[in-house]
Amino acid sequence: MTPRGALALLLAFYPLAVLAAGEEELARKTQNPIADLISLPFQLNMDRDLGSTQEGKKTVLNIQPVVPFSIGPEWNLISRTIIPLVDQKDLLPGGAADASGLGDVLQSLFFSPKKPTASGWIWGAGPVFLLPTASDSLLGAEKWGIGPTAVALKQHSGWTYGALVNHVWSVAGDDNRNDVSSTFLQPFLAYTTKTYTTFGINTESTYDWKAEEWSVPVTFQVSQLLKIGGQALSLQAGVRYWADSPPGGPEGWGLRLSISFLFPK
Repeated sequence: MTPRGALALLLAFYPLAVLAAGEEELARKTQNPIADLISLPFQLNMDRDLGSTQEGKKTVLNIQPVVPFSIGPEWNLISRTIIPLVDQKDLLPGGAADASGLGDVLQSLFFSPKKPTASGWIWGAGPVFLLPTASDSLLGAEKWGIGPTAVALKQHSGWTYGALVNHVWSVAGDDNRNDVSSTFLQPFLAYTTKTYTTFGINTESTYDWKAEEWSVPVTFQVSQLLKIGGQALSLQAGVRYWADSPPGGPEGWGLRLSISFLFPK
């Protein structure tokens, strides 16, 4: 799918009415990764200039269900899952690295207080798991992994700012594949207007401790909270610039499009 075709597909959902006033709380929850809100995002990322010839292309559709569970009067357990569907082409001459299919699933669990702290901070922490679900050896690490994850954020006067972090170590898997030791850092800043339009910037940086290499995409995005026939959703479009990447990694600019189905209680 070309970037223009993906954008046309996303905008096909737009002959909609903006949500009526009174949905301010829902708009805030869409910017909170551990909100007490069931959501089903579909996030499409497209990058170019990859591989040894810098002619490679990679498209990743992340399916990212978020499901909160109440575990008492004061705590929630938030399940966040990332299921990547990957298509990559021309990373190596002759198509040696061409592959399409399921990548490795990342499963995070956050234990989070139902109420913010006295100073207004929202936080959560728990384990993260790397699952070797890739349908092709070219699309995954073929390792089981585990580690800690945490998030903290604050929301006031339309602003949301905070950070999500995790670290994954491999603990089992194919002995012929490289071990995993990877840190993920996602600081974020967003502002939501009175019409529920959100402008945001973040970086989803990863440091590979084994290879001693950074991947640093900086993403600029805009999203709109809408409703279609009673179904609340958020549409998002953005661009990202690769400030740093490993040899053969993406360079320059990439595109991100997403649609998130929201199921408020």
